[in-house]
Amino acid sequence: MATRIRRHVVRLSHSGRAPHVGSALSCVDILVALYFRVAQLDPARPRDPGRDRVILSKGHAAAALYACLAERGFLPVERLAEFAAEGSALAEHPSYPTLPGIECTTGSLGHGLGIGAGMATGMRLAGRPGRVFVVVSDGECNEGSTWEAALWAPAQRLTNLCCIVDANGLQATGRTAQITRIEPLVGKWREFGWNALEVDGHDLDALVLALSSPDEERPTAIVARTTKGKGVSFMEDDIEWHYRPPSQEDLLRALAELAEDMP
Repeated sequence: MATRIRRHVVRLSHSGRAPHVGSALSCVDILVALYFRVAQLDPARPRDPGRDRVILSKGHAAAALYACLAERGFLPVERLAEFAAEGSALAEHPSYPTLPGIECTTGSLGHGLGIGAGMATGMRLAGRPGRVFVVVSDGECNEGSTWEAALWAPAQRLTNLCCIVDANGLQATGRTAQITRIEPLVGKWREFGWNALEVDGHDLDALVLALSSPDEERPTAIVARTTKGKGVSFMEDDIEWHYRPPSQEDLLRALAELAEDMP
């Protein structure tokens, strides 16, 4: 499934002439673990009050989110062809409430964790089951609003909240470590009061285990070490693919590397 999603991502970036293919590829395994193994969701009842919530705070990776929603049954796979078209519900950043499965508008970085903390609080006050999963980028950890939410959630003992950091080490203008010193990330989340752990963000078994194990006293933060452009050798760890959409030649090369029995 992760390979299928990556094939969708490079196709969507090419057809929509949209950037951020590297950012989308880095979080594919995280989203696949959530949508296909962990999160309790029913495409037939996308607004079920007892559902889990998944928020892709790094909304520029929307191609990966739409592909997961389509393969999970929230919308026809054929609708992916609308990605980045003028007036389409499949915009370059997710917009609420245009599609089933989209919980909030994201892409202006730093907002997703605060929104997720609010949802987790509301669910607890209403006595509803379910967890809230928020996927942020490591570059997004430059944002002060991320850390305001990170301070608040443990104080409220939001055990139904899980933040996953897609730590691919690159952001818009360079290496994350050279722009703002955010390491040690696991240590920072722990000092803020979270149950924090680190996993290989491309190891599905490790991701599923970490995502399926909430702490009974604290919110959980998972620092998932990933590679920007994962799965396509000439895109991996290359900041050029933060902005550059694949050409026809790039697309064919990428699809050849992502070979599987998929039309």
